Parts: sequence; C-alpha cells; structure tokens
Amino acid sequence: MAAEGFKIERVLIDQGSSANILYGSTYRKLGLWDLKKVSGCLYGFSGERVPIQGTVEIETTYGEGSNTRRIRVYPTAGGVGAIWADSSVAKRCYQDSLRVGQGRLAVNTLSLELDSRCHEERERPLPVEKLKEVQVGPLENQRTRVGTTMTKEQEAELVQCLQQNSDVFAWSPQDMPGIDPKFMNHKLSIAEGARPIVQKKRKQGEEKRRAIKEETEKLLKVGFIREVRYPEWLANVVMVRKANRRWRMCMDYTDLNKVCPKDPYPLSNIDRLVDNVSGYEFLRFMDAYSGYNQIRMHPGDEEKTAFITDSGAFCYRVMPFGLKNAGATYQRLMDKIFKEVSGQDIEVYVDDMVAKSEGGRSHCEALRRVYRILRRHQLRLNPEKCSFGVQAGRFLGYMLTKRGIEANPEKCGAVISMRSPQNVKEV
Repeated sequence: MAAEGFKIERVLIDQGSSANILYGSTYRKLGLWDLKKVSGCLYGFSGERVPIQGTVEIETTYGEGSNTRRIRVYPTAGGVGAIWADSSVAKRCYQDSLRVGQGRLAVNTLSLELDSRCHEERERPLPVEKLKEVQVGPLENQRTRVGTTMTKEQEAELVQCLQQNSDVFAWSPQDMPGIDPKFMNHKLSIAEGARPIVQKKRKQGEEKRRAIKEETEKLLKVGFIREVRYPEWLANVVMVRKANRRWRMCMDYTDLNKVCPKDPYPLSNIDRLVDNVSGYEFLRFMDAYSGYNQIRMHPGDEEKTAFITDSGAFCYRVMPFGLKNAGATYQRLMDKIFKEVSGQDIEVYVDDMVAKSEGGRSHCEALRRVYRILRRHQLRLNPEKCSFGVQAGRFLGYMLTKRGIEANPEKCGAVISMRSPQNVKEV
C-alpha cells in the first residue's frame, strides 16, 4: 500500500471499521503538516479509549494482488507426482456451479504448465443467464429483455404475450396516465403548530445549473411539476451524480420531513418474500416507470413540496423522491393493487416486483393476470429495467434460482478472490 507516494507495510484493512487510523509515528515519517485538530476519542472492543490528535486527508494507492502459485512435488513408484495447490481450480469449480442453464461437464484431469507466464485467469462469470432484446411495441425501439434458457416454443409464447400487452409499458413519461388520485394519493401529515421553513437558495456550479434547468424543463413538459408563487415551504435542489455520470435532481426536504410523523405502515418481511420466490422455474423481474411519480400528490399538499431554482419556484404535482413517507405510500399502493395475486403470482417489496411461475403455459397465464391488474390501475412498467422468462436473478440482495436461494457472488467476491495462505502464520 502506498500513501502520499510512500510505501507502507503491515497495514490492516478492515472494511467494517468506522475510522481510518494512522499512527502518529507514521504521520511524522510521511512529513505531513496539514493536521486538522479534532477533539474526541476512539473506543476499542474491550472499552479502551484512545484520544484523537486530529484528522488529515491523504492519497492512498493499492497495488495488484500476487499471482503466485505453489506446487508440491513428491517421488512415487511410477515417477513423479504433483499436488496442484492452485486455488484458481477450486474457484473455477465454484463459478461453474453458479451458471444458469446448461452446465459443463467437469473432468478430473489437470494439465501441468511449468511456465507460469502461460497461466491466464478467466473472467468470473455472472451467475445469471444472458438476456436478449425483443421488440414488443409497434416501433423498432420499443423493446424489452427476455431470458435465453427457454425453449423456442416457450420464448415464442412469451414474446407474443408481451406484444399483446405492450400497453402496460411506458416508453416515455407521456405514456404514464398515473394512478387514479381517488384510489391512492400522497398526503402529508404535518405536526400541528409546525412553522413553515423557507430555505435560502444555495449556489450551484455551472454544470449543475445546466442540468437543473434541463431537468426542470422536462418535468414541466410532462406535467410533473408546476410553477408556484409565495410558497410557505421552500427546499433547495441537490444534484447527485449517477452511475452513468449523469446528474439526478433531488430535493432537500430535511425541514419538511422533520415535522412529518413517520407512517408506521409495515414493509413486507424480506425473508418470507425471498423464500416465496425461490425454487420457481421462471421469474420476471419488473420495475415501474418512475414509480413514485405515478402517484399524485394530494392537491392541498402540492405547494409544500416547493423547491427553488434559477428559473423560479416550482412544486410537485406527483409524489417526488425524498419525502419521509413516500416509501410507505408506495408499499401501501402495491399491496392494495396486487392483493388478489400477492403470494400466488407476484411478490412486491416497495418498487421491487418479481412475478413467478412453475413453467409451461402457467408462465404466460400468470403474467396475463398481473398485466390485467396493471392495466386496471394504470400502473406502467419500464421496459428497459424489466426481464422476463429468466431462471435466476438478484432480489433484495439474494441470488434466486430454480434450485433455491444461493450465495450472491457479488457479496462473496472478496472471499472468492482471496489469496491462498502462503505460510503457517497466514493460515
């Protein structure tokens, strides 16, 4: 490990630690001077207390892991035998066991390569099958994804079912009619006597200002927000960088959330949901198109969601992200909508939906029942985030397959890639 260009040895890396610790002697050897004084102490497992001298920001670099292999050679009656101690063989066996669909036969034969430069690591396969796009709408770009382990007859029947029900997908915000406000809307419950707070407008960088303007114009165009004057509550915009390097526009509803009592509506038990979904031949992972935005705000509470931009003040006509009880409202909606088929055809945890079936004709029959409910309540799906007819997938942090619940390779990746012990002390 390198810190500020200096090589540091005997470093303990603990991902569960609440603090990064640098000894004072190491700090002085690095020649760092910008120590920020901080009062406080660190506490160990046994209760010991160590005072903190201060904090400092340093640039750290981790090198590549070792690629060393060990082979034990011993004499035998027929010549020389070898015990192959390369842990990559064990890793490959584990990786192959996670493959979905047709597995590969393993032969207990090893080829001994004496030149370690010829060794080539194989990429760890994802424990879910490959997906392919199929056209389900009348236009060429109106596509969604299906699994590749189905038979041709099953795939053809599934694609036909999707095409016949393409109206349950939203290809743009304009395709979302929204949930009937009489059936469900989001009403704020503000504590009696709470004083409205108008946040002072914060400065934004030029890049963020452009992103805010573009997003505001899009929301205005689709009718998600409207301009408001003299709002009693006013929040600031917070821009968050997404994984694709684009900006997500969020609102700082901290002050509003503080005076809203928590909605005690219960979420579904995760263990029960996972057990109910595992072991099925086919799964359909579905996601609503801007799910929260398909629920309307209560008319009397719209202006309480007001936020400030360079273009003026606006408020939401639909339920935005960031409100304290938005998740409870969405879960209540899902439970109410899928009451008829919950536990039988589908399992829902807030905005995570998984439809299930044993296979054969029941695969599409269950899907049609779910589609009828979606159509009745005008809830639209996002085709880009849906996958149909798959045999495995991640749900609430678990890996689900027709074999049951399995270890999620993303969670145990550190163990899989761990370097084998090189001596007795490391063991």
